[in-house]
Amino acid sequence: MSGFKQFLLRGNIVELAVAVIVGATFSGLVQALVTDLITPLIGAITGGRQPDFAQYSFTINGSRFKYGDFLNHLLSFLVVSAVVYWLVVTPMTRLISMLHRDKAAATKQCPECLSDIPAEARRCASCTSELVPDSVKPS
Repeated sequence: MSGFKQFLLRGNIVELAVAVIVGATFSGLVQALVTDLITPLIGAITGGRQPDFAQYSFTINGSRFKYGDFLNHLLSFLVVSAVVYWLVVTPMTRLISMLHRDKAAATKQCPECLSDIPAEARRCASCTSELVPDSVKPS
């Protein structure tokens, strides 16, 4: 029982629960954005009347296909994807590239085994070869 309690109290589970709650709330917000702002904007552009995509459908052999509801969900997906890309993916990509630049400046490659070692190292920790400092290397 104590193992289960430790599992539940681990930080990853709490973070995941918070992410799910925020994601569900964000989904509702985006759905409202599409329904209340984007759909009326499309209506204003296409002739002044507000389209209700959810009502668009067709029937084949008694089966009703609600393609308008699909359009609403497609718009929501596109808006969510754009927001996630511009507010999460792009900043994280920049941050990771900045961290890699800092790491590249702090490390160098061993000429013998090609492993990454600290820039100030005089001996490789992997292959133990002695390294010539950059200031002493012949040009």
